[in-house]
Amino acid sequence: MPVEIAPGVYGYLAVTYRSALYLLRNTPARFAKDPRHWSDLAAGRIPADSPALMMMQPRDNALWQDGAEHARLRRAITYSLGRVDTFALASTVARIADQLIDGFAAAGECDLIAQYADPLPMLTAIDTFGCAPDLAGRIIHAVTRLFDAGSDAAQANAELEAACLDLTHIKRAHPGSDVTSSLIAAGLNDAEMIQTILLLIGAAAPPSSNHIGNGLRRYLTDPRFAGSVHDGVRPVAEALDEVLWDNPPLSNYSPLYPIGVQSFEGIYLQPGYPILVSFAAANGDPLLAVPQEARAGNRGHLAFSAGAHACPAPDIARTISETAMERALDRLPGLGLAVPEDELRNRPGTFHAGLTSLPVRFQPDTRLHHEGIPR
Repeated sequence: MPVEIAPGVYGYLAVTYRSALYLLRNTPARFAKDPRHWSDLAAGRIPADSPALMMMQPRDNALWQDGAEHARLRRAITYSLGRVDTFALASTVARIADQLIDGFAAAGECDLIAQYADPLPMLTAIDTFGCAPDLAGRIIHAVTRLFDAGSDAAQANAELEAACLDLTHIKRAHPGSDVTSSLIAAGLNDAEMIQTILLLIGAAAPPSSNHIGNGLRRYLTDPRFAGSVHDGVRPVAEALDEVLWDNPPLSNYSPLYPIGVQSFEGIYLQPGYPILVSFAAANGDPLLAVPQEARAGNRGHLAFSAGAHACPAPDIARTISETAMERALDRLPGLGLAVPEDELRNRPGTFHAGLTSLPVRFQPDTRLHHEGIPR
């Protein structure tokens, strides 16, 4: 259906499971990813500070390429992410989680979004890319501003690209056992390195933050996950699977462009206009009708997209989210909401589905404050 993606930015939105799969599985044969097919962008009609532009503009990475060029850049990504040891990654996530929790455990209350779910995936991504602390701080600051889609998104994007270039230069001179060095070894040039690092950090951090926050909310508000002496506590993975079905971290994304006039089930799609896939609407399509009790372990959802541009490393994303939730639930006894659930608010904007805050209370761990217990 036709939609206004952002102020003054127009396109289509695919809202059924069938239409979403059709689009994703017919890329690039019938639909292109390259934003140079976007007529309004080519004509200069998209404002430079539009939040849609920051999420949809052309970049030299696999997400925005088609055909052989996409295949080449994606091979570099799958090679680099394939070298990540998920067991070591889980240990890294647990270590970072403990450091964050140590910062508020003695208080008995916190905002699990601002103090935990938001920084944890970003710090994990920074660690796997081999960033030094000062450079990591620059990247974190820029990414946060970019994905908040504020008025300085263009400036944040420029600062993030500069930081990614600095990281590339450092790793060319001093390679290590990190994702940045693996991408360099795969043969990417500086321009491709900048945009691929930006892509991977953007794909790893804000969506994982949303997934963790939405998963914690599910655990704290759904009585099925509270457990009892009779049925025990349901696994964290089940809560996260359900969230991927009914509240995916990216609610609408994967812009596509028709190659010539296309039609699907009687709807004509004009070339030059972007088509967004609504992963949230497609997963909840009444014709699909996957009941809640059948969603645990069911990977039929589209939260990781599908087709040639599907997420190349869903296991890494699951490792981050599951470990983060498990550490929070293990370390914060008596965890519960500090406000009524109907006071929780979602982030504004077209693309991301996550909470702005998740205020909680729990039993304070005074030992950290008084005894200085190391973690």
